[in-house]
Amino acid sequence: MDSLDLGDVVLHYADTGPRDGPVVVFANSLGTDFRLWDQILPHLPAGLRILRYDKRGHGLSSCPPAPYTMGALIRDAERLLDTLAVRDCVFVGLSIGGMIAQGLAAKRLDLVRAVVLSNTAPKIGTRDLWADRIAMVETQGLAAMSDAIMERWFSKPFREGPQVTPWRRMVETTPAEGYSGCSAAIAGSDFYATTAALRLPALVIAGSEDGSTPPDLVRDLADLIPGARYDLIRGAGHLPCVEKPEVFGPLLAGFLRDIGHAGADA
Repeated sequence: MDSLDLGDVVLHYADTGPRDGPVVVFANSLGTDFRLWDQILPHLPAGLRILRYDKRGHGLSSCPPAPYTMGALIRDAERLLDTLAVRDCVFVGLSIGGMIAQGLAAKRLDLVRAVVLSNTAPKIGTRDLWADRIAMVETQGLAAMSDAIMERWFSKPFREGPQVTPWRRMVETTPAEGYSGCSAAIAGSDFYATTAALRLPALVIAGSEDGSTPPDLVRDLADLIPGARYDLIRGAGHLPCVEKPEVFGPLLAGFLRDIGHAGADA
């Protein structure tokens, strides 16, 4: 694991696999760090270069003063990829990570050759909804919100078992300023026009039990991108890579193989 000082933010990242392998970049959701992807990695083809990072205000990255803009989050990803000499990657993003993916693909097609957009949308929620959540973070803290977040994130069987505990803890230990800063970025984002103009391979994934980005909303995103593939993972909520890694991982692996991005060992 490494860190990159970009001046206004220090990004924590893990860059593993052969330097000359096809690159897959992962951007995680609000309130999580890049451990979000741990369980799907064993399902991916050998020979990939895997780049995971914590967005600003999350994980072991630094936490600049809130609020943040989506433009700043996209620039963070852009600068990370430029510094690490990444080109033609497949960019996998979940929730806010999927919004970053949409924005980066629209801005820098030299960096992104395909996208995987999981449990996300061109626009998520309303300004009023996010303003209310930011106010709750500031007045009550994330621990007071974690029950409601777990309900939106996970299916009932998952959140009633012990496996939910690390994810609740991950949310509760996210810096409040990082969570509210990224919430402000989501509130100010609408990618309908730019995402509809994308012309690149896309896999769009939804969870049947998702309380944050319901399947119909995610399906609308897939319909914006000509030729996009849409897959619904049944029995999973907002984080299907956590609840159903044995489904999510092979879906991603199959997409990488289909577009010729799985390397010689696939």
